[in-house]
Amino acid sequence: GSLERRRCLYLRTARACCQMVEVLLAALILVCSSVSCGSAGGYTGLPALGGIYYYQYGGAYSGFSGADGERAQQLDQRFYLMKLPIARAAMAVGGCLLVFPCILVLVGVLRVPWHFPAWLLIECTLYIVIAVGTVPALYYFLHSLLSVYNSSVCKEREQLYQSKGYQGFWCSLHGAEIAAGLLGCMAAMAYLLSAGLTVRDYRTVHEQKQKPLQL
Repeated sequence: GSLERRRCLYLRTARACCQMVEVLLAALILVCSSVSCGSAGGYTGLPALGGIYYYQYGGAYSGFSGADGERAQQLDQRFYLMKLPIARAAMAVGGCLLVFPCILVLVGVLRVPWHFPAWLLIECTLYIVIAVGTVPALYYFLHSLLSVYNSSVCKEREQLYQSKGYQGFWCSLHGAEIAAGLLGCMAAMAYLLSAGLTVRDYRTVHEQKQKPLQL
């Protein structure tokens, strides 16, 4: 009835639209972080044509043999283990950022801010804390990745693959990692915008509460 219509109207508000944008950005951060983690690595030779590198690059690494093949496998595994904690941390942050706006959308649909206007002040505070906390989180993410790429493991791995004519093993940030950083900046700006909209809505609710006869 009318209650259901009022709940659906929340989804058309500016705050709800901003929250849905935050959901989308968090989902993209989660995807980019998982891509950054990549595969478990490992040299794929002719006896193992079903390996992930075979499908990713269109052919098995038949250029390696003997000690070079074993060294390539060791470097791949070490490089993967070095990046794994960073990718897992980024995925955890992305997952939290995905759940948070979903909860706020549900809270808005249930009209909790109307019954408890103080909730909007709490929501505004959480927005600001997350937006400010995103800055050091992005710094840690990019700084940690650059430390991995500047390590001797990555340099040796890059030289080994280049010596066999293989490309795509450069020690630099790739597209998914750069995209995750940019999406994090966009998410921080979206949270600041949501904080402003929350303050505006708090004032609106407070004014309407003072004039119940006009509702």
